[in-house]
Amino acid sequence: MLPKKPHKKFPQGNNGFTLLELLVVVVTIGLLASYVGPKYFSQIGKSESAVAKAQITAFEKALDTYRVDVGRFPATEEGLNALVENSSANPKWNGPYLKKSIPLDPWGRAYRYLSPAKDKDYEIVSYGKDGQIGGTGDDADIS
Repeated sequence: MLPKKPHKKFPQGNNGFTLLELLVVVVTIGLLASYVGPKYFSQIGKSESAVAKAQITAFEKALDTYRVDVGRFPATEEGLNALVENSSANPKWNGPYLKKSIPLDPWGRAYRYLSPAKDKDYEIVSYGKDGQIGGTGDDADIS
């Protein structure tokens, strides 16, 4: 039989981190988070506005195709739903003009559609984060 090897004991000396070293690391992480966090979260509102603008652009393209087929834009009463279903049983309707159903705006509210609108054939509006007419920043209307 082989003799048993004695257990190795940990050498005395530097076995880990000191409390001061850990505090320096925690403070450094905190400083980085306080610098990066506000910059990151300020971009969220901009991305929601960009999504709303992109959705409105998609609606505009679908409305243009609808007009070519039907000869007019949907009335306010028909709304944007006229792009996905032929509720008026129009024989010229050649839809659906959108691949999916009408999405809500990035803040969870329906887009407002008017046709005819003031000085335009139609208007599509999202009232922004606050859901109220007017506003600035994230609360600004998008049309």
